[in-house]
Amino acid sequence: MWSAFTTKAKTLTAAVAVTAALGAAPALAASWDMPTPYPDNNFHTMNIQQFADDVAEATGGDLTINVHPAGSLIKHPEIKSSVRSGIVPIGEFLLSSASNDSPLYGVDSVPFLATDYEQSRKLWEASRPEIEALLKEQGMMPLFSVPWPPQGIYTKEPIDEMSDLTGMKFRAYNPATERIAVLAGAVPTQVEVPDLPQAFATGRVDAMITSPSTGANSKAWDYVNHYYDTKAWLPKNIVVVSEKAFRRLDESTQQALMQAAAAAEERGWEMSQKETAEKTKMLSDNGMTVEDPSQDLLAGFGDIGATMADEWAASAGEPGKKVLEAYRSSL
Repeated sequence: MWSAFTTKAKTLTAAVAVTAALGAAPALAASWDMPTPYPDNNFHTMNIQQFADDVAEATGGDLTINVHPAGSLIKHPEIKSSVRSGIVPIGEFLLSSASNDSPLYGVDSVPFLATDYEQSRKLWEASRPEIEALLKEQGMMPLFSVPWPPQGIYTKEPIDEMSDLTGMKFRAYNPATERIAVLAGAVPTQVEVPDLPQAFATGRVDAMITSPSTGANSKAWDYVNHYYDTKAWLPKNIVVVSEKAFRRLDESTQQALMQAAAAAEERGWEMSQKETAEKTKMLSDNGMTVEDPSQDLLAGFGDIGATMADEWAASAGEPGKKVLEAYRSSL
């Protein structure tokens, strides 16, 4: 009888040991590859690298995030789908680049809806619940989001009137910028950031709308001469993680990841504002003509913005109406 009891005890002890081992499995060190679209000297990438460093330090190396900048691991258009399908556990992409999945992803690129950092933050707060719900449907969750500086127009030749844009080959990087090009009478052409110098040099594009950050980092003065500070909108990049990958982490690592993400969001917004001033000055210092748009251009882009706001509201349906109401009530 004692022998049988001893055998049962040993069996129970072994079972507990196995259970404990299985329960501890998620705490094993994990290494995540993280694709990002922009060069390592871009402030978004620098912020993400600091985020990765913070995670490694906070978890004692239990979670390391290997940042792959400039589309070196996965090209920008495929990053979101790669996280969704589990090819990579985490990634960064321009939020509005997913507008074909849902118009809600493009709310921050509706021209002249939010034109400064305070308005942009309020728009993010109003839209985040809907964005989270969309990502959750695809097995993802947002970690943090950081805006680009306000968008301006870059051209080879000066533009004083909207008619000057007619027929220009205009860089489009999402549905919103494509629509702007069409409404302005330009020809939309998709070009990713690393390809900008060659695209302008070969005449593939004549104009673009983007941030002073992208302009400075890609040395826009080598291929364009004019920058018009239209402050059209502040598009955001978003960092998302696979829910499956997140759930594999133990609780303390999950908490460390979320804390590092919250810090990265606050730091990123501060970096973006600093970036706006520094990179606009850099454009000027390198010989570009930096100026405010003419009244004709402002009026023309204002009309485009009003048209696109109406179109966006119609396409986004009730969730979009909810976002706009929440945003406008916060102003």
